[in-house]
Amino acid sequence: MFEKIVIANRGEIALRILRACKELGIKTVAVHSTADHDLMHVKLADETVCIGNGPATESYLKIPAIISAAEITDAQAIHPGYGFLAENADFAEQIEKSGFTFIGPTADTIRLMGNKVSAIAAMQKAGVPCVPGSNGNLGDNDQENMALAKKISYPIIIKAASGGGGRGMRVVHGEETLLNAIGLARKEAKVNFGDDNIYMEKFLQNPRHIEVQVLGDGHGYAIHLGERDCSMQRRHQKVIEEAPAPGITEAQREEIGACCVNACENMHYRGAGTFEFLYEDGHFYFIEMNTRIQVEHPVTELITGVDLIKEQIRVAAGEPLTIKQEDIVIRGHAIECRINAEDPVTFMPSPGRINYLHCPGGPGIRMDSHIYSGYTVPPYYDSMVGKIIAYGNSRKSALARMLGALDETVIDGIKTNIPLHQDIIKDANFAAGGTNIHYLEKKLEKN
Repeated sequence: MFEKIVIANRGEIALRILRACKELGIKTVAVHSTADHDLMHVKLADETVCIGNGPATESYLKIPAIISAAEITDAQAIHPGYGFLAENADFAEQIEKSGFTFIGPTADTIRLMGNKVSAIAAMQKAGVPCVPGSNGNLGDNDQENMALAKKISYPIIIKAASGGGGRGMRVVHGEETLLNAIGLARKEAKVNFGDDNIYMEKFLQNPRHIEVQVLGDGHGYAIHLGERDCSMQRRHQKVIEEAPAPGITEAQREEIGACCVNACENMHYRGAGTFEFLYEDGHFYFIEMNTRIQVEHPVTELITGVDLIKEQIRVAAGEPLTIKQEDIVIRGHAIECRINAEDPVTFMPSPGRINYLHCPGGPGIRMDSHIYSGYTVPPYYDSMVGKIIAYGNSRKSALARMLGALDETVIDGIKTNIPLHQDIIKDANFAAGGTNIHYLEKKLEKN
């Protein structure tokens, strides 16, 4: 096992990693920007290293600075968390070449799954169901592209091969706008990702977003830990996640889980990962794989009893997984609300000083957050300041506990999206379960 780990992230995930390290008896190094000197995990870490100024491009995205921090502190491994450099294959590669361990998949795996076209090809080979599409990058032949779109049938969606976060995507409802959309998508892909390769898929009109959590030991053995429903989204960004997904049967779970496990074993996947699917009319369609820990990992931890961060660390250190597939038993239901420092109506960011914080409590309530009374939320980073997770023996119980937790939470000094979460949890259609990915945006348009 590692003696010391560099936490190459900030906020709640950095604190979550630090806590896992403490349980495993591992010392921690917190790298931080000048704006983050008062972060909770920075105060609690065994050592700290300032790696640059506030903007992420001057700190958390500086690969040489992070590796240098590992060198001067004699650390053995680097945990990237999520976001920033977590899915950057060059980062993983440079860490390994510098003699340290990257707590995540190999650089080759990250590259394979980071490109949507190569990822789809790998999934098709492994028997994972995919959305009907071009099965490769689109060429420049207009007639061939028009014929392909007609074969798939409209509406179709054009996506950036190296895309993510909803950028570089264009929905096309008819042939008359296809070529213009392809041209615009290429330009957007080049600007946002430095890669103008794009591909085409059938556009599913009312799907749910369901993802499967996996763990792999890097030597050809993998397991799945069930699924999560992440359909409550705004502008392709998740707002609420839950596990298990409402309406998914045990037989469906085992079938899609086995497909994901097969894909992981084929690529000798190492660490935690998530297969993301669109789900419509009883069918799963692969869209991408995230080769890192997810923001929403706590809901899976609560229904399975597995600490995903500790398993990540153990596997990276060369140890086997502590659980086998037959050990995974799903019990109860968990829901997570992402708490953002933003106006709940306009969604404008709301950085600033937190004058007073009161966290929720009671049976089945967990809050993962780095904020505290007197902490100042900086303007440079993602607006998420924490996650409230509610667990119950049933979905109904988890919903009731979540509503109580939201009512109890006080974050004074900044605006948060807690009122939005309260509105969603009280929504009759959400309470019934199975709302699609467009539901929240349509709801907000009506308000």
